[in-house]
Amino acid sequence: MQFYHEGNKLTAEQKLNLLVEFGTRVSGEIRLEKLLDIIAQQITTILDVGRCTIYLKDIEKNELWSKIAQGRGLEHTEIRVPLDGNNVVSIVARTGEIINLPNAYEDPRFSMDVDMVTDFRTHTMLAVPLKNNANKVLGVFQVANKADGAIFDKNDEGILTLLATLAGSSIEIAKLYQDVRVSQLETIYRLAVTAEYRDQQDTRSHLKNISIISYLLARALGMSAKDSELIKNASPLHDIGKVALADHILLKPGKLTAEEFEIMKSHTIYGGRILEGAHSKVLKIAHKMSLYHHEKWNGSGYPHGLKGEDIPLEARIITVADVFDALCQSRVYKQAWKTDEAYGYILSEAGESFDPRIVAAFKKIYPSVRKLYAHIAVNQPHTPVDTAETTTGLNSADSTETDEMFKHLIENDKN
Repeated sequence: MQFYHEGNKLTAEQKLNLLVEFGTRVSGEIRLEKLLDIIAQQITTILDVGRCTIYLKDIEKNELWSKIAQGRGLEHTEIRVPLDGNNVVSIVARTGEIINLPNAYEDPRFSMDVDMVTDFRTHTMLAVPLKNNANKVLGVFQVANKADGAIFDKNDEGILTLLATLAGSSIEIAKLYQDVRVSQLETIYRLAVTAEYRDQQDTRSHLKNISIISYLLARALGMSAKDSELIKNASPLHDIGKVALADHILLKPGKLTAEEFEIMKSHTIYGGRILEGAHSKVLKIAHKMSLYHHEKWNGSGYPHGLKGEDIPLEARIITVADVFDALCQSRVYKQAWKTDEAYGYILSEAGESFDPRIVAAFKKIYPSVRKLYAHIAVNQPHTPVDTAETTTGLNSADSTETDEMFKHLIENDKN
């Protein structure tokens, strides 16, 4: 796509062409990181540059950050710079002015930090402010090194400024969506902690473990990353009904009487009532999990004695994840099981307590799950298990894919 200028201004036809080409690619995308990736790719192509980096303001940390950098050596690298710094992007973010460097290394405002940790060398640079409809600066669009070796001119400044204007609203909406999503997930997590902390020694560990296992199970079952993420985010609420149980039932160190056990079982009904009628996808899934996570594949579970495929898939997934982690954790009424013993129990209950297909998926992900519990295994004497069972259904491709997902989830949890 070629652009020309008359008096350093784009013509109406050029602006329209640019709007159609650029707008069709950014419209409808509300995931912030994906949107920034699309925008950066488009800018790289339209301006034919070696690198495009989009910086957004982080007011709380007084920084500018970027997780998207197009160009050799910078794919998906996080970059952070102080908002009050003297480098190009900081100045543009503060002043709202355009900065065009015909020779970057000779300008004192240019920071060589990014170049030093990559194999990219910046020769020319152009940075323009990213603003919303209220003319408030949200961040900076920065491009470097035109393919033809020329310096950036007024036409380039006009094009990049227009693209920033077109992208501003989409980025702001995506940021708001992300903030709402983060707030929702934080609320879910805090509700889950409220339900779990009374009978858990390490609530955070339990919630993290079942979330990761649930996600890995969903992926191993062939579910999409999006649907698996919903299951991961909903899983901590499976025991929300425990908030309705009295301490003398929930925390009893010994075996429950028949009457007490009936009261304990009611936490599934309470959980279902708490989440009944939810509109969000996450809470709809959490409703199924909370109500049905004690149903068994053979029909002997509660509260409704559902059997086989009549039990919602989401509930069948969380059941395996929850039982495995519960066995591996110490409770007031029991000691923690060894990891391989808990694994053996899951295998033995295929077709009884658990969906055989989900148990097969658990076999597939178990090498990664075992790593998740490595800190427990260190303090446990080894218990021999059937190694043939442990590796059944696994191949190198399965293991590599699962490990990559496992690493991704662990890193996200740290953040």
